[in-house]
Amino acid sequence: MAGVLSKGGIDGDDEQRYRAPALEKGLDILELISRASEPMSIGMITQALGRSTGELFRMIQVLEYRGFIEQSGAGYVPTARLFALGMEQAPVKSILEVALPVMRKLAEDAEQSCHLALRADGDIVVAARMESAGLIGFSVRIGYRQPLVLTGSGTVLYAFQSPATRARWEAAFDPDLPAEKLAAFRARADRVQANGYDEHPSDVVPGIVDLAAPVLRGDVAAAALTMPFVRKVPLNVEQGHALQMVREAARVISSELASSDVRV
Repeated sequence: MAGVLSKGGIDGDDEQRYRAPALEKGLDILELISRASEPMSIGMITQALGRSTGELFRMIQVLEYRGFIEQSGAGYVPTARLFALGMEQAPVKSILEVALPVMRKLAEDAEQSCHLALRADGDIVVAARMESAGLIGFSVRIGYRQPLVLTGSGTVLYAFQSPATRARWEAAFDPDLPAEKLAAFRARADRVQANGYDEHPSDVVPGIVDLAAPVLRGDVAAAALTMPFVRKVPLNVEQGHALQMVREAARVISSELASSDVRV
């Protein structure tokens, strides 16, 4: 999902030749705002990037005009525009075309919402969602991001990767992540791999239990299908049954992907 512009192989005069200062400032702003946990004011942006208001004010205006950021309260937050552009890539569109009908049936049968998450650097990002067919449900917006280590989706995605891929993903984790939390995340992922699913109280929203299963290409998780289970009254489907429904829906999506020519 996330592309990285690397300077690998470019140094000295070549590095100067390929630099585009205005573009770099705009990308710096986008990356900063996208990773922030709260809206960022112009003052916060200039301070974080070590630049003057005069240098960045026009950049911020253009990014807002083009729909990449928007004002929220006293600051700026990212919109879903950049994410939407990435979703136009054929493999992503194809996995959604396969998954959405299955997710719709899952949401209708369980009367719970569900979403499909992909990896983006050290985070998960919600690529698709389906609202609960009942009157009450909990759902997250498309483009929603959280660190992998805080979510059932992230645990599932990490669990079904090779050791080399796990190590590479960990390089994108928050460098301030305590060692004991990383160890606990690894242990949870190992349990998920052994069980084939994750069933865990949400670390983000109290009262929600995340039921998550991998969408597989071979033995590797290409996505995670997650149901944020709400224990409501009356309850149409019990939690244990809902988990089995999530696992079956993920299996169906995996099977349909395996029978297609889609590369995820």
